[in-house]
Amino acid sequence: MKGYFTFVLHSHLPYVINHGEWPHGMDWLYEAAAETYLPLLREFDTLVAEGVSPDVTLGITPILAEQLASEKFKYGFLSYLDQKIEAAEENEAEFAKLKNTHLQKVAAHWIGYYSNTKKHFTETYAENILGGFKRLQDGDHLEIITCAATHGYFPLLGTDEAIDAQVRVGKETYHRHFGRDPKGMWLPECAYRPSYEWTSPIAEYPKKFFRKGVEEFLFKYDIQYFIVDKHLIMGGEGKGVYIDRFDALKQLWSQFETQWKPKDEIKERSIYENYLVSSTGTSRAAVAYGRHEKSALQVWSGEYGYPGDGRYLDFHKKHYPGGHRYWKVTSAKADLADKHEYYPEDVEEALENQASHFVSLVHDYIREYYAKSGKVGIMTAPFDTELFGHWWHEGPRWLGKVLRKLNTSTELQKISLGNHLAENPPKASVSLPEGSWGQGGFHYIWLNKWTEWTWKHIYAAEDHMTELADKYKGTKDETLRRLLNIMARQLLLLESSDWQFLISTWSARDYAEERIAVHDGRIKNIAKILESYLTNGSLENGDEEYLQRIQTDDDIFPNLDFTYWCTLTE
Repeated sequence: MKGYFTFVLHSHLPYVINHGEWPHGMDWLYEAAAETYLPLLREFDTLVAEGVSPDVTLGITPILAEQLASEKFKYGFLSYLDQKIEAAEENEAEFAKLKNTHLQKVAAHWIGYYSNTKKHFTETYAENILGGFKRLQDGDHLEIITCAATHGYFPLLGTDEAIDAQVRVGKETYHRHFGRDPKGMWLPECAYRPSYEWTSPIAEYPKKFFRKGVEEFLFKYDIQYFIVDKHLIMGGEGKGVYIDRFDALKQLWSQFETQWKPKDEIKERSIYENYLVSSTGTSRAAVAYGRHEKSALQVWSGEYGYPGDGRYLDFHKKHYPGGHRYWKVTSAKADLADKHEYYPEDVEEALENQASHFVSLVHDYIREYYAKSGKVGIMTAPFDTELFGHWWHEGPRWLGKVLRKLNTSTELQKISLGNHLAENPPKASVSLPEGSWGQGGFHYIWLNKWTEWTWKHIYAAEDHMTELADKYKGTKDETLRRLLNIMARQLLLLESSDWQFLISTWSARDYAEERIAVHDGRIKNIAKILESYLTNGSLENGDEEYLQRIQTDDDIFPNLDFTYWCTLTE
């Protein structure tokens, strides 16, 4: 054997339940479930039935797991599917009147697609998507990894206590849903930070202190490994996977590009090896795997990667009412008016050829490394799960074809990262620089002139939470504990890195800014209620109704304890 291979799929959506429906809110969750999570689950189950273990490493963020387990999601999802079926039926009748027999057939395709999705959701999986993935993990067919509780951006969070709580809640939530502890963690935005004296980047909220490295938090909670972009391990230039999709990111990058210089490449390291990471020189360490950049861009890029093939379903052009898609990509440069009609039967050849091409690439890369080094390396291919199905409608089928073809290889072994680490402990210890995914590999997407104001509110809330946790950690007053636990949930939601990303990409800027304001406002209101309660010994009129509404809106992390934010002593 010459090498190992794994897909790492990162599944995440910010918390949207009770925070909007369409165009921003619950429909994001419904779309991802219908177009990505259920199709992938069905594809994996089909593979297992054929005797093929997917062996993928599947990340499910804690906040996504909470949403998929929610009764409100399950009820709303069924209603959503019924709406999609009804809309497709109306489209079918419309196209029949127009005597467009081809689009009539495509409408029938959508009727079947969403009817089957509803049947699988209710009958095959008993409305339990997480349970379906859990069964695959329990059967050793894939490995599920965790993430920070609400996808907080570690390098920019303002306290070590905040990171500690994000990791702790991430692990606890994973255990509650999957019945075991996670081996690995997807760092939010693949963002790593070593230990060093940190200075706040926000002039309005100055602070400086010696911070722990991310690996120290992972070690504390027995998280064994994480994934980073190639440039953090190897140096050189970081390649962005989103910059081609969002014009706003191109504009942002142009502002920072002249100030940035890539680090020198470290020739003695390899992207095909894992490394023990420690920024303190102690045993408080974790293992890093690096993204295989060239293969990732081949799959991800809508410009020159597989999803840009003209035969595939176009993501952007939709038919209203209903929002179904009836047009194909046509070409990467075609505008919406020039899109041609979609032919579902035409994609089979593209999927087969491109799956074979990718498998050939994987073998070539592994053979090349083996020939040069004599070592059995691992090729790690991480992607946002939502690429497969949501962005690229045919993606789950492509993934299944790739996994089937890899299963017959005599030179490669598919393997999850946890199983690889158990068999192949790292041979070298390294230190990594601070950075994330994306063009340039630093923080400009989350910290720029459009988002700087958000961090001032986050830092104030984090400091106040630790101050209150230290002060009242020994209290037996259940009302006081309840108030502080509600405040802690709002802090976690405020810290979500999605808000800065949505602001910077302009994809849902108003919604993200409103969510920052909502959670920050709730934290401040709870602080006032807390102060009044401590003064009067009881809640005032209207307080209980307000608290119940917040608890209903943000019914997540039921075992959360505010003492998680107490000042760290180790």
